This record gives sequence, structure tokens and C-alpha cells, in this order.
Amino acid sequence: MDTTQLLKGVLDVAVLAVVADEDGYGYDVVRRLRAAGIEEVGDASVYGTLRRLYSSGALTSYVVPSDEGPHRKYYGINAQGRAMLDAQRKDWDEFAGTMSRLLGTEAGR
Repeated sequence: MDTTQLLKGVLDVAVLAVVADEDGYGYDVVRRLRAAGIEEVGDASVYGTLRRLYSSGALTSYVVPSDEGPHRKYYGINAQGRAMLDAQRKDWDEFAGTMSRLLGTEAGR
């Protein structure tokens, strides 16, 4: 199954969940998503999602100097982002339950 379209629909909540655990810079967030099993996520998609969530007020950002290269822009979740994550978790639980029931019914036919 090609999960590209599914990923587009859940990337915001996945990024919020990763950043809720610990602040992170772009590639760090990509790495953590891949380690969690979302291996096909693209770097550009995550960077764009971080910028969009920041612009919408769900994330804060700050720059940390690096001795090994350019400074890194870290993103952290704020109260608005946590509220968004909580709402999207609820939506996901309801949707996943519906799909599980639907697919369970279809498999039993």
C-alpha cells in the first residue's frame, strides 16, 4: 500500500507528537519520525510542516549555536500546539476506530 497520501493527512499530528516529547531541529524531527516507523517521510515535507505549524502559532522556535556547522533552529510545542495535538489525537482515535471496525467487517465477509 502506498502510504504517501495517508502520511500527508497525519504529518501535522506526527510532528506535533514528536516535538511534544522533546524540542528538536528539522533533521532531528525527521530522524525521530523515521525511527518511529514513518520511514518514507521526506525531509522537505517535515521542514515545511515545522514552518507551517510555527506560522500558525502551534510551535515556538529558538536558535542554538553549533560548533560543528551552522546554527540549528529548534522547535518546541506551546499551549496552542498542545491543544491542537490533543484535538487531533481525539480525531485520530475516532477515525482509527471507525476504520478498524470497517476493515474488520469487510475481512469477515
